[in-house]
Amino acid sequence: MIFIPIILLVLVAVWLISTYNGFVVLKERTNNAWSQVEIQLKRRYDLIPNLVNTVKGYATHERGTFEKITQARTAAMGAQSITDLSIAENQLSGTLKTLFAVAENYPELKADSNFKELQQELSNTESKIAFSRQFYNDTVQKYNVKVKVFPNSILAGMFNFYQLEYFNLEDEKEARKSIKVEF
Repeated sequence: MIFIPIILLVLVAVWLISTYNGFVVLKERTNNAWSQVEIQLKRRYDLIPNLVNTVKGYATHERGTFEKITQARTAAMGAQSITDLSIAENQLSGTLKTLFAVAENYPELKADSNFKELQQELSNTESKIAFSRQFYNDTVQKYNVKVKVFPNSILAGMFNFYQLEYFNLEDEKEARKSIKVEF
């Protein structure tokens, strides 16, 4: 009879420790996943000026497009939250699509090996960003589920483990719109 309360106390202690450690592990995985997203975004930001300079050599009268790309890149690099970053990345993606549309009008540019290489690097980076974003969002989903389920939610609140934001680059309405290119 004396052992039953002791066994229950040990079981509760084991549950508390394992649940807390589970939160810590998932939180660290999420931090790591976000770090990988940031690495790929930085790589993208580093490629953009080279791409713009290459296109500038061929399309000097497209100044407005270059300025929009520079502004969008600056906004994305300065974003303070995941939501702000999502918005800024949407704008940056749109301006890059415009840049590639401009490049279509210059056959010499499309044939330029430096432009082709930069375009391929950016394409590869976009794929890596998509993969990193998906991994981050999957990790956030696992973490958020653990934070929300009962009785974990009680422990999560006690130790300040709160839900995290997903990183979405396009909202549904924007993704369905066609791209409008103006010259």
